[in-house]
Amino acid sequence: MAIDYQQLKSRVFADVVQDYGPRECMLYALGLGLGHDPMDQAQLDFVYEEGLRLLPTMAVVLGYGGFWQREPGTGITWQAVVHGEQGLVVHRPLPVSGRVTGRTVIEEIVDKGPGRAAHVHTRRDLFDTGSGELLCSLTSNAICRSDGGFGGPAAGPAGPEPLPDRACDRSFDYAIPLQVALIYRLNGDSNPLHASPAVARQAGFERPILHGLCSYGIAAYSLLRMTGADPQQLRRFDVRFSAPVYPGDVLRTELWLGPDGESPLRFRCTVPARGVTVLDRGLALLCR
Repeated sequence: MAIDYQQLKSRVFADVVQDYGPRECMLYALGLGLGHDPMDQAQLDFVYEEGLRLLPTMAVVLGYGGFWQREPGTGITWQAVVHGEQGLVVHRPLPVSGRVTGRTVIEEIVDKGPGRAAHVHTRRDLFDTGSGELLCSLTSNAICRSDGGFGGPAAGPAGPEPLPDRACDRSFDYAIPLQVALIYRLNGDSNPLHASPAVARQAGFERPILHGLCSYGIAAYSLLRMTGADPQQLRRFDVRFSAPVYPGDVLRTELWLGPDGESPLRFRCTVPARGVTVLDRGLALLCR
C-alpha cells in the first residue's frame, strides 16, 4: 500500500493528555544513561528526587501519541522509518511535574521520488492542560526510506544551516551504556527497531540502534555540561540525524560558540571510533 498524500496529510491525531512528575523525569534521564556514574553530581541532579532538575528535551516524550506510523492505513513501511530531524522551541520552561496536552499535525509530506524516501514533517505543540498556555513546540522529520514515488511535493521546509568552517571551541565525550535503548523506550517509543535484533537486521542494521531522540537528549545534556548553563535557560534545540548511533558508542559533542561567546550555539555529534558524524547542523539558543 502506497502513501495517499491527501489522506495522510489530513490525518487527525487525538490530543494526548499526560500527567508527569519526578518519576517520569528520572526515567527520562535514566533512559539517556544519566546516573551511570552515581558519584557525578551533574548526573545525579537529574535522576535523584532531592533537588531534582528536568532536562528540557524531555518535552519530546510528553503528549506523544506513540509510533503511529505502524498503524494500518498510513501507507508507510514502518520497518524502514528513521528519524531525520528534530527541533524544539521552549516557550516556557517545563516544571518537574504537571499535566500537559500534546496536539500533533502533519505539516508536509515530501516525495523524494520512486525508489527513494518520503519525508513526513510533523509539529507537536505542548500545552499546559489547566491554563492552555503553550509550553513547547516540537518539529520532526521522519524519513520513510521505502515510500517515495507517491506523487507528493518534491520540496519541503528548509533544513538547518551548515556548521562553521573552523575547529570547534569545546567538546565533550559521553559513553552510552549498552542497555540504554531498552530503558529509553519505556518513555513511550516502542519501535522494535531499538529492541529487536531481528527487526534491526530486517531494516538493514547490524543490531538495534539507539533512538534518535535519545542521542538528541544526550547532546543537550552534553551541551549544558560544556556551557555550565541552567537547564531552564535552553530555549531552542534543533538537529539533523545523519547516521545511526548504537548503544555502547562514545558520543562526542563538538560545540561552536556564537560571536559573543554565547548563543547562538552550533554543535554536532560524532562517534570517533567509527569515524562518523551522527548528529549534524545542530543549533541551540540559551537565554542567560
